[in-house]
Amino acid sequence: MIAYASTVAPLQAGDVIVTGTPGGVGAKRTPPLWMKAGDVVEVEVDRIGVLRNTVVDEA
Repeated sequence: MIAYASTVAPLQAGDVIVTGTPGGVGAKRTPPLWMKAGDVVEVEVDRIGVLRNTVVDEA
């Protein structure tokens, strides 16, 4: 992944490569688990801060 990303954009010290979860992972859980409105997703990077997003229903 790092090798591919570096062909698209030059990487610098401190860059962060963020990936998601493959589609369908929630369906494989027992019982199935899906994100729903009101769930909160957080990503924290030391010395940088927290990115927090709340899941909402589609319009």
